[in-house]
Amino acid sequence: MLRSAHFSPGRAAALVFGVLVPLAASAQQELKREGNMWSRTVTMALAAQPRLTIVALGPVTLEGGVSNDLQVTVKFSAAAQDEAEAGRILGLLGMRVRQDQGKVTLLPPGGKVVTAVWVKAPRLDAATILSSHGGVDVRGIDGTLSVDAVGDLQVDRVGGDCRLFTGGGDVRAGHMGGSVRFTTRAGRIEVKSVRGEAVLATDGGDIVGGQMGGPVHAHTGAGNVLIVAASGTVDASTGGGEIQVVRAGGAVTARNMLGPVTIGGASGVQCESATGGVRVGNINGPMRVSTAMGSILANLLGSRIADSLLATGNGDITVAIPSNVGVTIRADNELSDTMRRITSDFSSIRARRQGTHLVAEGPVNGGGPVLQIAAAGGTIYIRRQR
Repeated sequence: MLRSAHFSPGRAAALVFGVLVPLAASAQQELKREGNMWSRTVTMALAAQPRLTIVALGPVTLEGGVSNDLQVTVKFSAAAQDEAEAGRILGLLGMRVRQDQGKVTLLPPGGKVVTAVWVKAPRLDAATILSSHGGVDVRGIDGTLSVDAVGDLQVDRVGGDCRLFTGGGDVRAGHMGGSVRFTTRAGRIEVKSVRGEAVLATDGGDIVGGQMGGPVHAHTGAGNVLIVAASGTVDASTGGGEIQVVRAGGAVTARNMLGPVTIGGASGVQCESATGGVRVGNINGPMRVSTAMGSILANLLGSRIADSLLATGNGDITVAIPSNVGVTIRADNELSDTMRRITSDFSSIRARRQGTHLVAEGPVNGGGPVLQIAAAGGTIYIRRQR
């Protein structure tokens, strides 16, 4: 059964949020002036259901697992010339409630009234928040969470999957127990920990991921990407900024239009950079690294690479090889005007001219997977890692 009602002061018992609540169980503050706005605050307690939806025309704060019922505070605000006009606008307003099959929905009165909502709730299986004005702060949801708002979003201690969207603002998340999908049109995304898959997207802002338990997809139109630790694969891209993956349990795919890329550990790398240097290390798998303009540094200490390629259109390439890593080098430097454009610390690798190219081939530490190195406008350094 669907029930809906408006709050109306002055009745012996007020029908608030669709349930009959005695005035002793609810309270309404006097009108308060705040600059050019007037406000009135209403508080009440409602019977809880396992699912909750909040629709608001202002900021929303929700904390789950902290009460036996729904403790709701709503602040109604509107522009008015004087107290009498404010009383006519705000005195007749109230939120509405709909209850249907284990779900409670809180709805605003409509019009040009801003509604700020604070809710303390028991354990919730699902929560949905829709707000056209203001930010959202949610904590302590056992199940799933979905937020669609305009403004900054903050969430923490969400046990299930979480979807957040903001038309403009930062997204900050604490400990997330499921998979997440966070999107902001203009703002920063920061996540402390995620147990499942993470999809993080912003049209303009930085992305920071802490402890990521599943695959990570991080894409920003213009900003930095930092992933501290990922158990699975990482797919990262930016239109202008730095990409840094400190450690990944799976392979890393990185695309950067304008800026450097640093990968401190992964089970494979595929990297494309238009303008910017690339640094990789502790790679256990194949490397496919290319940059149109920039230098490449590959440190093979702690690595077990497969057949790999390092290529730059304009820049140096340096490969540092420790004594316990065996590889077979195939280096090619185009249009070289000096033999010094390929330098090697290993006697088995010596440069020779081949037409307009300078090439160097041979095994290092007994040989192993083939490492192709291609440069067009810089020097190739094959160094002994000491």
